[in-house]
Amino acid sequence: MTPINLTDTVFKKIATLVYDSFGITLNDSKRSLVVNRLNKILRQGGLSSFTQYYKKLVEDQTGLELQKLANCISTNHTFFNRESGHFDYYLNTALTEVTKTIKDNDLRVWCAASSTGEEPYTLAMLQQEFFGSQYKNWKAGLLATDISERALSKANTGIYPKDEVGKLPFALKNNYFNKVGDQFMVKPEVKSEVLFRKLNLVKPFRFKKPFHIIFCRNVMIYFDQSTKDDLIKRMYDYTMPGGYLFIGHSETIPRQNCPYKFVMPAVYRKV
Repeated sequence: MTPINLTDTVFKKIATLVYDSFGITLNDSKRSLVVNRLNKILRQGGLSSFTQYYKKLVEDQTGLELQKLANCISTNHTFFNRESGHFDYYLNTALTEVTKTIKDNDLRVWCAASSTGEEPYTLAMLQQEFFGSQYKNWKAGLLATDISERALSKANTGIYPKDEVGKLPFALKNNYFNKVGDQFMVKPEVKSEVLFRKLNLVKPFRFKKPFHIIFCRNVMIYFDQSTKDDLIKRMYDYTMPGGYLFIGHSETIPRQNCPYKFVMPAVYRKV
């Protein structure tokens, strides 16, 4: 089926809308991705041009069309045990350091780009490993957010293919999953500890309390520098003193714009 053509003018309009709405920069290198992913939406909606589609986007008062666009352009590429050194540091160092200072047994962790759930579920498992039999005495669940409702829907099921779960250390796979046919489901005692919510990172935060640990990995690669700087500042404001920020290894925070102290590659701390 022949793709519907996207003109330079309309591409720029869509790119501006995406940037203003989600902070995501769509340059010319992303143009073919936009065409391929949005052609399906156009055909499903009975539209014959991207001009019609853009008009539908800006005139929609429900926000549903914008959400479909967010689902489409969000990559949501992740997998269990991605950048595994972070999880080792989380279990062996970060949790030890932050829990030393907590007086009310209320550990607050935020996974800010949770995608389809692999990262927050792993963190929840590691928290249970860390606290052991004392876990019941802690309020230690975590918040997991993403802009894509499609990704959050998959995350909420907690069901993953065998090959995906196999990337985890054996102890985590063995202790925290139930086999369901040829797939694996996160056990209820882990699933119940992760709260999934839709959240747009470029909009103001409205959290009641700051966090001890924030994971915001592999999402800032889609933002320009000013959007990154603003996000980092707002996350810093919502980080407890002594708390940690984890970012992706492919991401960097310029030293002159970083309020956090550098700890190791892709790990920062609020002093």
